[in-house]
Amino acid sequence: MKSYVVIGLGRFGSALARQLHTQGCEVLAIDSENESVQRISEEVTQAVVADARDKSVLKALGVKDFDCAVVGIGDDLANSVLTVMNLKELGVPYVVCKAHDETHKEVLKKLGADRVVIPEMENACRLAKSLASENVLDYIELSEDYGIIDVPVPTSWEEKNLIELNVRAKLGVNILAIKRGGGITVSPGADFQFKAGDVVVILGNNDALKTVQKLK
Repeated sequence: MKSYVVIGLGRFGSALARQLHTQGCEVLAIDSENESVQRISEEVTQAVVADARDKSVLKALGVKDFDCAVVGIGDDLANSVLTVMNLKELGVPYVVCKAHDETHKEVLKKLGADRVVIPEMENACRLAKSLASENVLDYIELSEDYGIIDVPVPTSWEEKNLIELNVRAKLGVNILAIKRGGGITVSPGADFQFKAGDVVVILGNNDALKTVQKLK
């Protein structure tokens, strides 16, 4: 079981803490406001009122023994900086931070944060890429070059299976799953036959995904 410390229980931090716990992870949730801690206490492994700017407090809570710490204090640069410094000095293996803007992001990266996210910007970019192509239902960016898209099955794929289509060799993409009706088939076998109405979940580099989007 992976273990996480989530510091800062605003909308971002509390949603993340709940989701991690739902996925079976151990979650220690920390916030300086008692109300925020009380609100989430029944939905995580442990929730405590504490000041993450105080290194001795974090040390007493044993944060260094967790696999990852997430700092969700995105609106206060000084507080997030102090918290990241404390976490890194205590030896937390992987630190993820929420940033308010690009300047905030650069500061946190220089302090040694392993990953810095700007949720609003990332969500906007994801939505823009979905909207930019009429047939893309969803887009998840894995890196600058790779992503995952959900697309309606191309008409030319209907009633054909993966052996016939040979999409990995021809298009350079991988079929991760097929959504049909209310169900989903993960890692479909080579004899899986596509039907009209299917939604295909595809992994590939951006150029290959663009090619898939153009298929009729």
